[in-house]
This record gives sequence, structure tokens and C-alpha cells, in this order.
Amino acid sequence: MAMTKTLSMISRTGRDLQRYNDGCRQVVGCIPYRYRKTNQLSTVQRTQIDDLEFLLISSQKSPRWMFPKGGWETDEALEDAALRETFEESGVIGEVEVQEFLGTWSFKSKSQGTFHEGHMFPLLVTDELDDWPEKTVRKRLWLKFSEAREVCWHSWMKEALDVFASKLTKRNKEEEEPRTCAFDELSYEQTIAAVSNSNPMFCEEPRISNEANDLNCEELRISLVAKPSVGKLMFNQESRTKPLFNEISNVANSMFSEEATMSTKAQKMFNEELGNSHVTPMFGEGKRISIAAFS
Repeated sequence: MAMTKTLSMISRTGRDLQRYNDGCRQVVGCIPYRYRKTNQLSTVQRTQIDDLEFLLISSQKSPRWMFPKGGWETDEALEDAALRETFEESGVIGEVEVQEFLGTWSFKSKSQGTFHEGHMFPLLVTDELDDWPEKTVRKRLWLKFSEAREVCWHSWMKEALDVFASKLTKRNKEEEEPRTCAFDELSYEQTIAAVSNSNPMFCEEPRISNEANDLNCEELRISLVAKPSVGKLMFNQESRTKPLFNEISNVANSMFSEEATMSTKAQKMFNEELGNSHVTPMFGEGKRISIAAFS
């Protein structure tokens, strides 16, 4: 989240508003980061961990380096406390990435001898200020990932940094994986568009030219009798849906069922009475086939 209110130049002190959970003091902190100036393209391309720099601050009482953190108080939301503590200790502001929450760690404070629960967020730095509440007691240091992990004093903060790197790697991997969708999950229009884009030769509705297919039904019947096996193969398929195919199929099927007996009788007559000429009606009044044999 972005900063939505004015931050005070005076750090909060005291424990009057401090939150506790079963006796554990609630602490919240951030891992401030920015894109390295030597790799500006990272903001629009896939980001790698080495494209980033991380901000660490020194302890008030020792030269140890750590990420900014502090107490979560009862009058503020967790992300607001994270932004406030980061500003007070390191003098940077930016976007607390709530959706990328890194986790909660339980640790024991060596100075106080009590257990704390630390909640950590990433914070993308948008402004680095010259003056901040704890400027006189802390130093700032921008480091690459490997360097930041090496110098960070607290082991639980190193684990939070590792979680940040793991989330970044996972996001990059998801972006690299191709996004596919089965055709049976697409609408008719989406399927046509997908196939058309991948194959310019594809035509949405292949059409049969009437000029190239002017064979009338009567001529078709004669052609089918000459080669009945071809006719059955052509017109007994289940995938014919066009009106022209339906009409032809009906004619062919009717012809095969009604005249099969007559064709068989003609063949029998031909075999038994060689030397005679027989004329067998097969297609109605207008068409006849003469079968002639010579002894």
C-alpha cells in the first residue's frame, strides 16, 4: 500500500500502545528494495534477484546491520505500522506490498530476554529522504542480495530475505510457462479465431461450388450403380451435415434398398441363359441397361 497520511518526524517511544499476543511483543518490519540503476529495463522485463538492491540500517547500540523494524501498536493497522517504522528508522517511503507478505517469525530478544513475533513485508522504495527521525543514530547501506544476506545480523531476517527471493523466482517461472487452453473449453467463435490465426489457409466454412457440382440426381443414380461400393462409402458416413450431402445420401440409400433385388435377379438371369439378350429395368422408365452375351 502507498503512504496515505503524513508521517511524523518524531519517532514513537514508550510501550503504552504496544500489542502483545500471549505475552509475545508484536513487531513489524520491512525489507526495503529498489531496482539497480545499472539495469533500468528490469522494471518492464522479468526481474531477477540480482537486479535489485536492498536497504539495511545499523543498530542504535552496535554496528550490526539489519532491516528496519519496530513495535506494532494498537492504534494502527499492521501495514501502517510497517510503513511508519521503516520511515522512522531508515528514512525511506514507498509501497508496502501486502499481497507479498513474507511471514511471521518468533524470536527472543537478547537485550530484553522476552519473546517477540516479527511480521515482515517487502517495501518497494519510491523516495529516499535526506532527513528522517533517527538519522543521527543510524546509518543506511544499499547492498545486492548476496551481500545483504551476508551482513544481516538476525537469522530470522535472513530467512525473510530468502522468502522474498523464493517468491520472485516462483513468479518468474509462472510467467515463463505458456498459457494454453483446450479447444473444447473455447466457444465456436474463439476456436475459429485461434485456428485462423495459426493457419492462414483455414477457412471458416468450406463451401462446395454449385458450378463444379452440377451432376443431377438421375445421373448420380447411374454412377452409383456402376460402382456401388464407392457410393456406400461416400454417403453412409456420419459426418455429412450440409443439405446437398443429405439430399444425395437419401437418394443413394433409397436406391440401394429398393433395387437390390432387381439387380440380383438380372445377374441370375445372365448366368443361367447365356446366348440370349435380356433387358432388365433398373431405374424406372427413363433409364435401362442392356446386358448382351454371345455364345
